[in-house]
Amino acid sequence: MREAVAQALAGRGVRATAEHVVVTPGAKPMLFCAALALIEPGDEVLCPDPGFPIYESVVRFAGGTPVYYPLDARRGFAPDTDAIAARITARTHALILNMPHNPTGGVATGGDLGRLAELAQRHDLWVLSDEVYAPIRYDGRCESIAALPGMAERTVIIDGFSKAYSMTGWRLGYGVMPAWLVGPMTTLIINNLSCTTTFVQYAGVAALTGPQEPLHRWVASLRATRDTLVSGLNAIDGISCASPPGAFYAFPDVSGVLERAGLTSEGLAERLLAEAHTAVLAGSAFGAGGANHLRLSYAGAATDIELALERVRGWVGSLAAAV
Repeated sequence: MREAVAQALAGRGVRATAEHVVVTPGAKPMLFCAALALIEPGDEVLCPDPGFPIYESVVRFAGGTPVYYPLDARRGFAPDTDAIAARITARTHALILNMPHNPTGGVATGGDLGRLAELAQRHDLWVLSDEVYAPIRYDGRCESIAALPGMAERTVIIDGFSKAYSMTGWRLGYGVMPAWLVGPMTTLIINNLSCTTTFVQYAGVAALTGPQEPLHRWVASLRATRDTLVSGLNAIDGISCASPPGAFYAFPDVSGVLERAGLTSEGLAERLLAEAHTAVLAGSAFGAGGANHLRLSYAGAATDIELALERVRGWVGSLAAAV
């Protein structure tokens, strides 16, 4: 399993061997153990806002302090590297990077990654790089900051099989890190989690070493569904949605609808569920930077996405008629 992971990461430009890999029962345990291994009480950790809520949780559990950095909505929710640089202090110890990003589907450009690598090396920062959506990009690229010069020795890649290989519930993930960290990390995992189920690891090997055409076909179908969703959302008065370059989430700005209805994003999500029978997440569930947004997953069937659009369109239309 460790050898299969190392070979697969060559596609992201990452040079690794089995000795750099730790296998875990899911990506989240790897994130948790990386935080415990690397974050000391009082450390500041740069976290994306909006971002996966577990980042803040594990940082605080390890005794660290989350310091939130914004994403640049004008550039498809890429990390705002200037804002990140401005937030670095003498206490900053780590940067959490998620690409493609949950909840926005945003990615960092090559220039962004280069700037972040330069900052990490200049300020002696660890990078926790959550790459669980890495193969789901619509430009055909699959990048890792760990592939850049000088970054492998200060990066922990966190990845799993639930997204790209639809293995949700199988509980299979891994971390890739400097070889010297593997031993202590393994001790932490053994005492905390015991081990990762053997037959599930065989499934992971099959996923990584088998034909990748099913994954490529799925990503192509996601692209088509994404285009349908984004086009449909932008046709609704009061909603604006950028086309996400990765993952399978759209993050529309619904400010116009909120203002008209006198609602927060949480209230809108509740109303859409109760009255339009359509499940969405409030963007504020991912931090203050998600206010005025919703997160929509388009990983389901295209017919379901079209039905959801019809229901949202109808609900917003009835709101306008009532006003």
